[in-house]
Amino acid sequence: MEIILLEDVKGIGKKGETKTVSDGYANNFLIPRKKALRKTAENVAMLNKQKEELENKLQEQKELALKNKETLEKMTLEFSAKAQKDGSMAGTISTKAIAEKLKSEYGIEIDKRKFVDKISVNAFGVTNLKIELFKDVFANIKVHVSEAK
Repeated sequence: MEIILLEDVKGIGKKGETKTVSDGYANNFLIPRKKALRKTAENVAMLNKQKEELENKLQEQKELALKNKETLEKMTLEFSAKAQKDGSMAGTISTKAIAEKLKSEYGIEIDKRKFVDKISVNAFGVTNLKIELFKDVFANIKVHVSEAK
């Protein structure tokens, strides 16, 4: 029986591939567990439509990421922190705090795990951080930390 895989199945193939398997395996395991569909013209057309919608959605996300990249590279985020007796910064500015500030002040949502540089901002002055907005779309953002009075 020819089937279309709806998800990766170990030993059979990857999602979206068309494979030939035994009737019993298809009818008793793959189809009831929603891992595959019978290969019919209707199912092929439905899957092609889903692929097209997914590609359109990914294209929209990439366009949004490129737009956000332009905005992020023009701005400098301002933070203030207390100074220690020796003049160094007390504490750090986390990627979570940076992501929250971007969301609250600029309406740009970025996951804190998307920061490529795993360095923490722990010094006064300007620090450049690299963010992955989408696959192969990176932005550099400036974080300025000044001493709190």
